[in-house]
Amino acid sequence: MVTLVAVLTADVLLLVEIRRPAEPALSNAVRVRPAPQQSLMAQSKTVQPVAPLDGLRKPNLFVVTRRHFTQAHLQKIARLPGVRALELADAASITLDGKRVQTLAVDPSSFRAYTPKVTAASDALWSNVAAGDVAVSFVLGNDGGLALHSKVSGPAGPLRIGAYATTGFGAVDAVVSKQTGRALGLPRDNALIISAPKANSAKLRDKLVKLLPKGTQTAMVNPVLPAPQTGRQSWPTGSFMSGAQLTTALQAAVSKLGRPYVWGAEGPTTFDCSGLVQWAYAQAGVRMPRVTHQQWVTGPQVSLDQAQPGDLLFWRNDPTNPAYISHVAIYWGNGKMLHAPRTGDVVKIAPVNRRNLAGVVRVSPQAAARVR
Repeated sequence: MVTLVAVLTADVLLLVEIRRPAEPALSNAVRVRPAPQQSLMAQSKTVQPVAPLDGLRKPNLFVVTRRHFTQAHLQKIARLPGVRALELADAASITLDGKRVQTLAVDPSSFRAYTPKVTAASDALWSNVAAGDVAVSFVLGNDGGLALHSKVSGPAGPLRIGAYATTGFGAVDAVVSKQTGRALGLPRDNALIISAPKANSAKLRDKLVKLLPKGTQTAMVNPVLPAPQTGRQSWPTGSFMSGAQLTTALQAAVSKLGRPYVWGAEGPTTFDCSGLVQWAYAQAGVRMPRVTHQQWVTGPQVSLDQAQPGDLLFWRNDPTNPAYISHVAIYWGNGKMLHAPRTGDVVKIAPVNRRNLAGVVRVSPQAAARVR
């Protein structure tokens, strides 16, 4: 079977021919019902035309290269088994309101299909982005103190916060249109979203590493727990942190009581929630991934009544992406947790909040080191 996959590169629409066994075409993607109201969106300003959403595409890999993706790169990637669609974007770290924020510049009409359903379905949200607003993640907006409707300083002048919208792409916390990205000085076409829903993401990532230039970063959009899996299967002896490691990590974390929360901060004087976890466990020689949804897969889940000091607690607080892990804390024992809450607060010990609690994870240093 021959399938033509549309790839947007610069201002050219490239049709890439992919030969593979017959399988459902992209036109048979999941249909979305009329858009729910985006309750965390700023009031609309100039309405820009944005193509209606006609389906969702599952993003599996997010790739960033040092330069830009060429048509030759895209053709090679599109021919890999299991690849169903590609979406180009511009990626860079920029300063918003004094914070370093990983930002994507996208085509709102096509990129929306790769985002969570609530976000994807909001025509007004993407119209605001097309009109020049920046959409920031719920965590950056709510915990980082960027209020809706407000204007924040950016590299090329003020930007209006047009929506809270978590895209689900790793550490990406802000989205603008490609036109706005040009004004901000973002590099062109250096990021790629790959939809390959029937492929093994880890194996596909390994193929991309061999195919693309050195220095290219490739991450799974929704990382899975490395083997051995959770459930009835037991973990080998030595899979978890030793008593000495747990003591060191807990002592490191408690030594930071009273230090201020700063979104994106990794220590040693200020922290956000996942930054505190990464820093404290690093003192015990455990290499933790940086963001909450990656820390969620650093070991097996245990029940709250079996939680031990040093286990990690996770919450799903993000209404724009209800499945997203948006907050983490360290279990302290006796129903208490140690965490960095949000802007305006400090590292503290507090009672465990069960509202929106996603689960408890027992950290495996070996599993944590394999999460990418």
